[in-house]
Amino acid sequence: MKAHLLEYWDLLRSGFWFVPGIMAGAAVALAFGTVAMDESATVEAWMAAQSWAYTGGAEGASLVLSTVAGSMITIAGVVFSMTLVALSLASSQLGPRLLRNFMRDTKNQVVLGTFIATFVYCLLVLRTIRRAEEVFFVPHLSVTIGVLLAIVSLGVLIYFIHHVSVSIQADEVVARVNCELIHGINRLFPESMGRGDTRPAAEFADARLPEAFDHESRPVGAAKDGYLQSVDSHALMVLATQENALFRLERRPGQYVVMGCPLVTVWPGDRVTEPLEERINSAFILGHQRTAAQDIEFPIHQLVEIAVRALSPGINDPFTAITCVDRLGSVLHRLAQREMPSPFRLDEQDRLRVVVPAVTFPEIVDATFGPIRQYARSSAVVTIRLLESIAVIVGATHRPNDRAALLRQAEMIVRGAREALPEDGDRRAVEECYRRIEPLDPARQPDKGMASAVHA
Repeated sequence: MKAHLLEYWDLLRSGFWFVPGIMAGAAVALAFGTVAMDESATVEAWMAAQSWAYTGGAEGASLVLSTVAGSMITIAGVVFSMTLVALSLASSQLGPRLLRNFMRDTKNQVVLGTFIATFVYCLLVLRTIRRAEEVFFVPHLSVTIGVLLAIVSLGVLIYFIHHVSVSIQADEVVARVNCELIHGINRLFPESMGRGDTRPAAEFADARLPEAFDHESRPVGAAKDGYLQSVDSHALMVLATQENALFRLERRPGQYVVMGCPLVTVWPGDRVTEPLEERINSAFILGHQRTAAQDIEFPIHQLVEIAVRALSPGINDPFTAITCVDRLGSVLHRLAQREMPSPFRLDEQDRLRVVVPAVTFPEIVDATFGPIRQYARSSAVVTIRLLESIAVIVGATHRPNDRAALLRQAEMIVRGAREALPEDGDRRAVEECYRRIEPLDPARQPDKGMASAVHA
């Protein structure tokens, strides 16, 4: 249930209609409230004594509110057009998967909502003005608030122009994605799903699975296609405990699921019934695109995509790629010091209930440096920065497998640079960076072929 609520909340945050709709509703309530106050003789007398308040007649009030309402709806159209331009630029320069980040920007939604709310407020107040002598009514307080909202909207417009100018800068986009990635690391490592063993996952492998698991288990297929966005971990733990069964998840968030393919393997297999299959499928949120809710690789891929696009011949912007490498190196340095969560989840009686396909640090390293390495072969500055980042990360690792994955990437970076860089000076600079990485692993013997190439 919690995963579904989070899914709906994410959909609301990603839309341009939710925040403006809430603000428009607040404007409706404000309009009715201020008009009701204007009908009070006490408020009318108090407003007449204020020098800053509107005290004009019905014609002037109608003109003021009409002008403000017309201006606000026009500016709202301009804001929407500017937003579309910003989205188009971000999509073409930085990648289409970043559009979701711009749409989730609460500041843009509040700006659009401010203009729409002011328009709705002025429109509703305008209809209450009556000019006939027998029913003459001018809501002075409401008109004054309408003018104040117009002044606030002018300040919001100036802020929006500044915000759009800043938000489409590559460094700012990279920084926002990096913040989302750091937030995901803090949330998912260690991951909470039942009571998991805190020892490294590599120490267990499949040793704790029952011996008859492969023979007596039964798979539960996915009910539809889509990217696995999130898993309701609490619901699966409760369900496995109620059924006295063991669930092994076959897919993790971020992977694509094909309808009918195994989603969960249940042991013992005789526990599987049609109602159980429906309840298991309801714990998995599938969608048309990946999200960062439980998928730590998704924001990493966003940064990698920005770097790869920057290195393409059409854009040729190595400095944006360097910025991405710096951010990714900072994230991996932080992640290297975290304990990877165990794939085994226990209930309150220390019984194994759920086994999850946990993501490993070497997999994240390959997903981070692999694509950038392939496209940065002919760029000496990006290649050197990749090696410098790896050197920093290696110094923070404490698991042999993690260090081996980093050194493997460093070797491939050097080999690629040796083949693609035409200048001897660039190649020597790259290999000098690599020589500073090798001594960081005391268990590693220098590669003879690499050493001879370096000395040559």
